[in-house]
Order: sequence, then C-alpha cells, then structure tokens
Amino acid sequence: MTTTPLPECGVARFLALLEGPWATLIVRELLHGPHRFTELRQALPRISPHTLTSRLRQFETYGLVTRTAFPEIPPRVEYRLTPLGEGLRPVLETMAEWATSIPDPASTDADADAPPAI
Repeated sequence: MTTTPLPECGVARFLALLEGPWATLIVRELLHGPHRFTELRQALPRISPHTLTSRLRQFETYGLVTRTAFPEIPPRVEYRLTPLGEGLRPVLETMAEWATSIPDPASTDADADAPPAI
C-alpha cells in the first residue's frame, strides 16, 4: 500500500484519515476494546471485507491501530486502537452529541400534520 502525504491543514488531515462512512464506525467499534476481523464484520454488517481490510491497514500505517497476530491454531488476529487512535474518543463523542441535537425532519413533519393535542 502506498501512502499519500497527509495535508498540512488539521481538518483536511482528519478527513483524509477518516474519510468515508466506514472509517469512523470502525473506530467507534474499536473504542470498546480489541476486536477480531470477524467481530468487526459482524458489528458492521454492510461493510465489505475489502473495505474493512483496507481501512485497518491504513489505520495501522498511520499509527491509529495495532494488529496483533497470535501464534495459535487456528490463527487469531486482533485489532486495537493505539493511544493516538484512542484520542479520537472525545472527537466521536462530540460528533455524536452534536448530531443528536439536530431535529429529525421526518418526525417534525409528522408532528406538524398531526391533529392538535387536547
């Protein structure tokens, strides 16, 4: 995998590392502790194996995730956030808090069409 230099701008750098819908969801799952590849696939059922592998490799390249292969039969591999990756916890918590403050237009529209409460 060839690595592309990261942008100097912090926001652009963040987006380059965590671009796409799956990146933050993978990190979200790993914030709960180490996971095996199959556990991540089960937690994110629509992610393709190729995308998950690609993301985990990218995270490993940039020091967000460590990959530990255990010398067992059958082989066991675990992925864990590094301290740098753990630093994303307050970022994701803030994103989640902000997102839940946005009203859902579907429920707002439904409330507007409902008869007035008596």
